[in-house]
Amino acid sequence: MKSPTDSLVKYDTPVQVTKNTEKKSAKARPLNARLEPPAVSGPAPLSPKSQATPGETQEILNVILPPRVWLENNQCWVQQVSSAPCRGRDVVRLQEQLDLKLQQRQAKETGLCPVRRELYSQCFDELIRQVTINCSERGLLLLKVRDESRITEDAYRTLYKSSLAFGLRKILLAEHEKSDMDKKVSDLENENKDLEKQLNELMAKREAIEKQAAERQKADEKKRTQEIQFFKRMNQQLKVKPKSYQFLCCLSVMKIIS
Repeated sequence: MKSPTDSLVKYDTPVQVTKNTEKKSAKARPLNARLEPPAVSGPAPLSPKSQATPGETQEILNVILPPRVWLENNQCWVQQVSSAPCRGRDVVRLQEQLDLKLQQRQAKETGLCPVRRELYSQCFDELIRQVTINCSERGLLLLKVRDESRITEDAYRTLYKSSLAFGLRKILLAEHEKSDMDKKVSDLENENKDLEKQLNELMAKREAIEKQAAERQKADEKKRTQEIQFFKRMNQQLKVKPKSYQFLCCLSVMKIIS
């Protein structure tokens, strides 16, 4: 494990863990109790009923913010969170560091940003550390608030991922349905083209039949007109000719008709 990166949470100087310390029995006091906390100074102390000893405060801090452990050059290093009392200027310095790191790491001002979330989480942990030093009960209550907010955030993240997966499934299903619909549309278009081709052929046949019928009708009308004119002429001739001539004309007409 590499050495931890810089954090907004204030830590003590790293301490090297020797092999003898690693081999101590489980009954020995934990590491956070063996390391001597810095001397308490600064704000007015709490009432005796709520004030915790430096060792107890350090243990509570180690529960809230576990020590950082890493290997470097085959040596184990431990760095506990600082139990030094905080003052008003520490909060101002924390605000300045937060703004500086947001600019250095180019965190987004709006929307989802892992960098901004990480930095604000470190800032909140540092505030919990400062409050815990003055009042351990408030620190533990803030720890519950922090854990609850993280649980809620994880729940929303899980919900977002599941909704994203559901949306992707719906998109894939829609794409599959779209491909089927496109194939169906293509088949219908081809069928429509075939039907249009058949329709054009039938219309061409209809036009040809209508043209033939019109020509036949025209020829029949012309023939009937000629016959009518012939009979009219014969009728006129029969009116002015003698009966014998009429008889001969009738015979010729009968021969023509037959």
